[in-house]
Amino acid sequence: MSRGEPVAIVGAGIAGLTAALCFARKGIPAEIFEQAAVLSEAGAGLQLSPNATRILTRLGLLPRLEQVWSEPEAINLVSGTSLRTIASVPSGPFARDRWKAPYGVLHRADLQKNLLDAVDANPLCRLHLGIQTDDPARDSIARILSKRPRLVVGADGVWSKIRNRIEGAGKATFSGNVARRLTLGEADAPAVFDSMKVTAFLGGGSHLVAYPLPKTRSFNVVAITGGRNPSEALEDRTPPQEDARQRLLDAFSSWHPQIIDMLRDAAEPTIWPLHEVSDGAWYQGEEVVLIGDAAHAMMPFAAQGAAMAIEDAFELASFVADGRPLAAFADHRKSRVARVRSRGAFNRFAYHARGPVRIGRDLVLSLRRPESLAADFDWLYGYEPRD
Repeated sequence: MSRGEPVAIVGAGIAGLTAALCFARKGIPAEIFEQAAVLSEAGAGLQLSPNATRILTRLGLLPRLEQVWSEPEAINLVSGTSLRTIASVPSGPFARDRWKAPYGVLHRADLQKNLLDAVDANPLCRLHLGIQTDDPARDSIARILSKRPRLVVGADGVWSKIRNRIEGAGKATFSGNVARRLTLGEADAPAVFDSMKVTAFLGGGSHLVAYPLPKTRSFNVVAITGGRNPSEALEDRTPPQEDARQRLLDAFSSWHPQIIDMLRDAAEPTIWPLHEVSDGAWYQGEEVVLIGDAAHAMMPFAAQGAAMAIEDAFELASFVADGRPLAAFADHRKSRVARVRSRGAFNRFAYHARGPVRIGRDLVLSLRRPESLAADFDWLYGYEPRD
């Protein structure tokens, strides 16, 4: 049974589509507005930790996701120079048992397709493509719908136009880090890549993550280093090939030959300068609110960008359905996001450590049992969202 006026969601990425399904689950109609005429998702692989899959399960998406993802047996931390395993966090059946939800890796496009199919099948959700919402968004959307939405949800990413209309909102800034993403066929992958594990290779000032994409029999590879030229973020993601390749090889010059050879021989990676959104206001009155990257884009060092967007969407729908103010939602979510950001900052320090700090890191991690390492993630992966 519909509960009155619809919410309007600007942006049809993971945050926006998930939000529509979460509102519909509460009986609230959702109108999604996307400026692109055709939905396409940039990027390649995606990690979905148990705090995200717990929510996707409640939305009824788990059976279809299980058909296109892999549940890695473990998440390994490996030295980028020696290829020695430093530490391992068990996953697979262990994750389902300890955190009561799976840990999956898949292509980002497969998640978006599952969300889109669920939106298309839900009578309380309606997607509008090729729609540019003018300022102010609520008035623009009212003209399209012939009625004012009860709420405008800005789910339009790090370059959010909705955020620009909120007084005191955060700003998108270049982080000083650059991600280079590529997909590597199983036959072309170095022997150290494990099709049953997520592997994070650690090195001085840089790290590289590789995990399987079973649907395409390939590996998603993301190499993160310090970088420059933040103007590349919007337009020029593909500088001249020789220059881009050399920058990448220079950043990993001290690494193990298996990794260097892989980076030298692989197809040209896509370059993504990484931006984050500073802390600021997430809402305006009771009319506009931000979720996901529009509110708090963060670095990928904790692999929680998509998960935080999914949590935002689920809990926003719960707060709105209960008639609670947007201030309460923002306060509730900000404490959670701040803790995740802190974890990401710690991971960046640990992953990119050099010299004596690196030696100390390796020693401390090597002395801890896998179950003890897993316990460090209970607050993150075991999170029970407000429903």
